[in-house]
Amino acid sequence: MQDDDATHSLFAPAGPALRGFLAGLIAIASLASAMPVSAQEVQRPSAAMATATLPHDLSPWSMFANADVVVQAVMLGLAFASVLTWTIWLGKGFELVGAKRRARDATRKLGNAGNLAEAKREIERGSTRRGPVADLISAATAETMRSSDLSAEGMKERVAIALSRIEARAGRAIARGTGLLATIGATAPFVGLFGTVWGIMNAFIGISQSRTTNLAVVAPGIAEALLATAIGLVAAIPAVIIYNAFVRSIAGYRALLSDASGEVLQHLSRDLERQQRGQANRVSSIETAAVTAGQATAVSDNPTAG
Repeated sequence: MQDDDATHSLFAPAGPALRGFLAGLIAIASLASAMPVSAQEVQRPSAAMATATLPHDLSPWSMFANADVVVQAVMLGLAFASVLTWTIWLGKGFELVGAKRRARDATRKLGNAGNLAEAKREIERGSTRRGPVADLISAATAETMRSSDLSAEGMKERVAIALSRIEARAGRAIARGTGLLATIGATAPFVGLFGTVWGIMNAFIGISQSRTTNLAVVAPGIAEALLATAIGLVAAIPAVIIYNAFVRSIAGYRALLSDASGEVLQHLSRDLERQQRGQANRVSSIETAAVTAGQATAVSDNPTAG
């Protein structure tokens, strides 16, 4: 009993301090045990929200279906522009190939012909009977007939004017539709960028409303926005490439028409020179015949001259 009293008397002064220390440990332990429960309770809504927001499929079609209406409109417009680009490529490509082949064949026939009339007959045969080169020949022949009683220099000038107008008209006709490719190539990336900016803006609005920065919640909206830029590039890059290819091909076609126009002018110049030379020969023959007849008349009138 004395020992217990001694021990009690020994720890008696430290009783309140020990009880305070033990109470602190108990409080810390209770806070530590409560913290995981609170974290789980906080994280459960975020996980549920992420599960509800994240699509099960992040394919292009799923992203398009889940995108905002404005972004969907941008994607549809860009998809239509892409389809229009390939349609122009297909139609204009066949048109250019056929036009260049006919122009090349007609120019070869012009070079092999001996005169303008022969060139007209050759071009009216086969597939070359239609096209700008046939129009060049017809215009030159018509102007020759209308200006038959006028000077040769004026005739050649008027024919050159008519041929240049036909060349310009054919160039405009073959280039019709290519300007749309240039427009698509220049504007499609910016239209896609507009869709991307709009989609990212909506994604940030969704972040602020959900009060979470979880990547699973943010990623789908940003992916849908970036899809608009991707479609814009898909529409723009082929449009620029096809437009440049058409520009080079159309320049070659115009060069063929210029060669054909030069051949027509050469034939016309040779034909006019032949006509002038034939007229000069006829005049010379008439003058020679007149001189000969005059000399014969003079001899017959003066028989003693011999």
